[in-house]
Amino acid sequence: MVADRRRAALIAALHTLPLSMVTTLRVATATVWFVLGIVFKILDVVPRHRRIVAAVLGDTLAAPATMLVGVAEAAIGVWILSGVRPRLCAAVQTIAIAGMNALELIFARDLLLAPVPMVCANIAFLTAGWYCAIKTAAPPPKV
Repeated sequence: MVADRRRAALIAALHTLPLSMVTTLRVATATVWFVLGIVFKILDVVPRHRRIVAAVLGDTLAAPATMLVGVAEAAIGVWILSGVRPRLCAAVQTIAIAGMNALELIFARDLLLAPVPMVCANIAFLTAGWYCAIKTAAPPPKV
């Protein structure tokens, strides 16, 4: 009887584990977007990000464009935490990161600290984002 209750409690705990892992990943990915957007770009704590934007768009547009990118990144962080349309959110993250990486590699490679590790880290980051999106998305409606 006690063994059955313990087994049931263990099974119940294991069923909640993926959700807590998804929640942890969701908060972690949102935090990355907040830090990159607010701290690095809006507050300009890491001016290298503005210099990368300048290499792509020119010096005149660098400051306002970097600020706009920072706002967009912070908005993605809010979107992740909201849990609304997680697959679309993951797709937007994928497009944003792939686009930014492509532009950085083409126009500002000399300003990147480590281009190959950056791409590898972003692939891992997007994998975590897609994992969260797939695990939390509502199943598609039956037709």
